[in-house]
Amino acid sequence: MADKSFNAFEMAQAQFDHVADMLKLDEGTRSLLRFNLREYHMSIPVRMDDGSVKVFRGFRVQHNDARGPAKGGIRFHPAETIDTVRALAMWMTWKTAVVDIPLGGGKGGVVCDPHHLSMREQEQICRGWVRNLARDVGPLRDVPAPDVMTSPQHMLWMLDEFETIRGERLPGFITGKPVGMGGSLGRTEATGYGVVFTIREALKELNIPASDTTMSVQGFGNVSQYAIELYQQVWGKVICVSSWDQADQTSYAFRKKNGVDLQELRSITDRFGGIDKAKAKELGYEVLPGDAWIEQDVDVLMPGALENQITAANVKRISNRVKIIAEGANGPTTPDADKVIKERGIFLIPDFLANAGGVTCSYFEQVQCNMNYFWEKDEVLGKLDTKMTSAFAAVSELAKKRKVYMRDAAYLIAIGRVAQACKERGWA
Repeated sequence: MADKSFNAFEMAQAQFDHVADMLKLDEGTRSLLRFNLREYHMSIPVRMDDGSVKVFRGFRVQHNDARGPAKGGIRFHPAETIDTVRALAMWMTWKTAVVDIPLGGGKGGVVCDPHHLSMREQEQICRGWVRNLARDVGPLRDVPAPDVMTSPQHMLWMLDEFETIRGERLPGFITGKPVGMGGSLGRTEATGYGVVFTIREALKELNIPASDTTMSVQGFGNVSQYAIELYQQVWGKVICVSSWDQADQTSYAFRKKNGVDLQELRSITDRFGGIDKAKAKELGYEVLPGDAWIEQDVDVLMPGALENQITAANVKRISNRVKIIAEGANGPTTPDADKVIKERGIFLIPDFLANAGGVTCSYFEQVQCNMNYFWEKDEVLGKLDTKMTSAFAAVSELAKKRKVYMRDAAYLIAIGRVAQACKERGWA
């Protein structure tokens, strides 16, 4: 969303077209999958704390549900657009398919900035979003979840509104709820840990000893924080992280060459992942321009926040030492940059595989809610590891077998599975 000329949906369609050609998809299937099945636009009026009424624009897109109910997060962001939501819904279809869980792809968003809204105002947006969509979502139809700048509290308000409208308890309607209110243990860690599970498998494949590796991370939200936590617990150092500074309306990178201290950084971070740069300096961190994360001399790069972060303009700044790029964020690499990464032989773990841990654990949460039986955290994370490792192995095996790029291999598996489901249903 940083570059107004960037259109995420056009990028998602270009990626799809490339693989549709490789799969030789027929015209009907291609036309079906290149667009969304359904999308909803809404206006959400909210009485603000000062007594005025403000109207917020909201979206929900269901890209494809041939393999199961649509699944996907709801983002609160001031620069949210329908094209971004369309792209994310399509990517979610491929993500649920590549890890082989019985769900489809959806995504939602509201154009708003929670930084400037009270909790009461945010609650009204959540409830208004559900009132607009209550007939078109649900445990067997479309299951939302938290995403950028939304939290378990937002999900609980949405669940409460949905259950009030439907007149029954339906905790499987939404995932990412607080533990104790139908949420799953391990859900908070799932996306970040899932990224690290795939990095571990990539290191094994490249015969790189994990204990000596270093990583640089873009973003300091939930995904990045838990990826750093597990990476540092089991192996090496993270030497650089970047984060958005709300006051300055720009991002900064924070570097400590002997390794960042995660707990220390968390203690000086606001609830949206912004690191206090003055306190960071006092703690010995170098404060660099926000895009400095990409040029660090490390083994692993992990873009972990928003889309459109590795572009034709900055891809050449990636160090020759970098062996792996693990896309913790959705759509962080543009097709132009992707081409350069492929030519340089950097091992890329594509976004909809690397960050599929979140939706996989969401699926676990949905299963637990529907069974009304909840698992211990170790069991959740163990099942997550098994699922992520299995998905990585399938993609890697196909990449080697067909001598194709990892992103192409992941798409071949995911699009092939969804196309087959559409054909078997008689949709194409």
